[in-house]
Amino acid sequence: MDNQEKSTESAQVTKPAYIMVQMKVNSLEELNQRYAQFAIPILMKHGGQMIAGTPAPNVKEGEWDGNWAAVLQFPSMEAAEGWYNSEEYQPYKNLRINELQSEAGRVVIIPGM
Repeated sequence: MDNQEKSTESAQVTKPAYIMVQMKVNSLEELNQRYAQFAIPILMKHGGQMIAGTPAPNVKEGEWDGNWAAVLQFPSMEAAEGWYNSEEYQPYKNLRINELQSEAGRVVIIPGM
C-alpha cells in the first residue's frame, strides 16, 4: 500500500465522540425510573453507550455542584448529535431539564482523538 492509499484510508476513519454530563437531580431513583430506563435504549439505537456514571466523582480541580456525572461514548460526532437532537429523545431531554434537575446541568459533546 503506498502513502496516498494510507492517507486516504486514515482520512476515512471516523473518530468517536463523547458526551460529558454533570447534573444535580432531585432524586437519583426518579432519574432512573422516569428517564434513564427510556433514554438509554434510544442512546443505544444511535450507537451510543454509557461508559461511566457515578453520583460521587473524584473531583481533583474546580467546583463540583452535582450529584450525577456520566460519560457517554458514540462512534462519531454525527451519532452523538443525532442522539441528542433526535425527535425520539426530545421528551426525555425536556423531562430531565424541566422536572428532574434541581438546577441547570452541563452537557458537552467532545470529539475523540
